[in-house]
Amino acid sequence: MSDTAAPLKLFAKKERVFPKRVWGTFRKIKWVAMVTLLGIYYLAPFLRWDRGEFAPDQAILIDMPARRAYFFFIEIWPQEVYYLTGILIVAAVSLFLVTSLFGRVWCGYACPQTVWTDLFVWVERIVQGDRAKRMKLHKSKWTFEKIWKMALTHSIWLVIGMLTGGAWVFYFNDAPTLLEQIIHLDVPMSVISWVIALTLSTYIMAGFAREQVCEYMCPYARFQSAMFDKDTLIISYDEDRGEKRGKHKKGESWEGRGHCIDCTACVQVCPVGIDIRDGLQMDCIACGLCIDACDDIMDKIDLPRGLIKYDTTTQLEKRREGIHEKLQIFRTRTFYYFGILAVVGSVILYGLLNRAETELHVLHDRNPLFVQLSDGTVRNGYDIKILNKTHADRHFILSAAGIDGAKIRMQGAGKIEADDLTVFADSVGHFRLFLSAPKPAAKRHEIVFELRDTSGALVETYDSVFISEKP
Repeated sequence: MSDTAAPLKLFAKKERVFPKRVWGTFRKIKWVAMVTLLGIYYLAPFLRWDRGEFAPDQAILIDMPARRAYFFFIEIWPQEVYYLTGILIVAAVSLFLVTSLFGRVWCGYACPQTVWTDLFVWVERIVQGDRAKRMKLHKSKWTFEKIWKMALTHSIWLVIGMLTGGAWVFYFNDAPTLLEQIIHLDVPMSVISWVIALTLSTYIMAGFAREQVCEYMCPYARFQSAMFDKDTLIISYDEDRGEKRGKHKKGESWEGRGHCIDCTACVQVCPVGIDIRDGLQMDCIACGLCIDACDDIMDKIDLPRGLIKYDTTTQLEKRREGIHEKLQIFRTRTFYYFGILAVVGSVILYGLLNRAETELHVLHDRNPLFVQLSDGTVRNGYDIKILNKTHADRHFILSAAGIDGAKIRMQGAGKIEADDLTVFADSVGHFRLFLSAPKPAAKRHEIVFELRDTSGALVETYDSVFISEKP
């Protein structure tokens, strides 16, 4: 072997995908989905929801300083993270259900990566031209034309990225107030940092990474096959009808050959650059653009549409056998998903409908467990937390039941009495309490702390212990 032999290359460079413009049913659906989703994303922070005088009126708000999350009538505290868990479970199972029924339609129409990539490709096409012109420009040397077209394209991308980051921070701040700060160039540095980070991430993901996010970064593409079966609706190429493929001239007979004329239109419009004629692939995001492209070609050569279409493996196999049956979408496994959604959704709804406006939490001291005073009484210390989830200040009365002769003494700055504990609106009241009682016979005594409002009505209870000797 020659010493000057070229080194062995184990990896090929990733070829950039230049999707061709196509128009049809699924392209229209994608445009409608894009406009709708972007409209919701950019406008939702400005929706108002009246929660009362002392509560924020933004319909969707994650208030980090106050540690609250608001979604219309739903209000989630940090102590209620189980609601967030339930919502995430519902979202995941819903995605599994949709995937089981219709394949990767989420990826093709609603995924943020897809939506912003579509928008970036549209900008690229408007400035640089369609597929052939973009490919030629990409390979050409740096001329004035290339410089201004690339500069304009990337400038618009950065503006879109900045609008994306700007809209995101509105969900964490009062939108009208932040908008006014932006207009007057008086924006907090923390907000500016987030906008810059999100601008760059959108710019990189939708401008450069694109299909590589779906192929290498997104875990959904890796485990989607676990939710597929032979009755899942997927993008399918009818091989029996299409093969043997080959070029076709107008007027030639179709006898002895398939309807696929090997025009590669389906490949040219694919946003991830695959050939659907090779069968279902992990990269396919089920956007349906190859269907639009193929149907357009079929119309031009006077053949029926549907060479590429949404179909199931079961239907394809049955048609090969001459059996034509109605498409079966819902089946046993899909009802399992419906069942899980019903159970989790019911639990969340029950929790929200029965959500307590006040919570009491008591933590017994661990060191020391108790203190014996000079008069023979035993004293235990407790940390008390009272959660007031209403939007008004409240006053409470705290007492202990279950042990005779018990006396409560509150510790803290100022005069704090157990029969008048004030907890401000939407806040947590922290109190320090000492409970003293004659030494009981038992080493460990079960007690109950009772929280009442000023009218005397019982609001909340908490079971605890009173310890008088070391165990």
